[in-house]
Amino acid sequence: MALSPANNRVFWITGLAGAGKSSVAVALRSALDRVNHRCVYLDGDVLREIFGGTQRFDAASRKDLAFRYARLCRELAEQGFDVVCATISMFHDVQEWNRTHIPGYVEIYLRVPMDVLHARDQKGLYSGRAGDGPVAGLDYPAEEPFSPDLVIDHHGDVKPEAAAAMIIEKFFR
Repeated sequence: MALSPANNRVFWITGLAGAGKSSVAVALRSALDRVNHRCVYLDGDVLREIFGGTQRFDAASRKDLAFRYARLCRELAEQGFDVVCATISMFHDVQEWNRTHIPGYVEIYLRVPMDVLHARDQKGLYSGRAGDGPVAGLDYPAEEPFSPDLVIDHHGDVKPEAAAAMIIEKFFR
């Protein structure tokens, strides 16, 4: 299943906080590693720290960071890696930029109902306990992707490995 550098993909896994993006992304990277893909995993929380956005949570700052993530993904793909990026980054401008500027861009949307996110709330974001500022989809509107390449409706019953298998099945078989 080896791909040439011209065919490298950026798997942009998006969804609201608590949707399971990181878990699915880690499972996808593991699956790609097993078939010898040169793969890089990027997590939005880690990238936020790297790019110094740890104190900026307003929509404009989040959009700026999302564009930075997108450019990094493009650069890595151009160097011959598949990239798995788990990020909220729910802005139409970013999604459109990615489609226009990243060959091999694959948008995967983990759609989770707000009541499920509230029930999970592992980081305390939806209850206000985390204190990390505004929350996408709660304090300001999140822009759901117009036409993601794959939508995974996730009500808590989809294991990360099963979601990764759906992605592999759709894009590699």
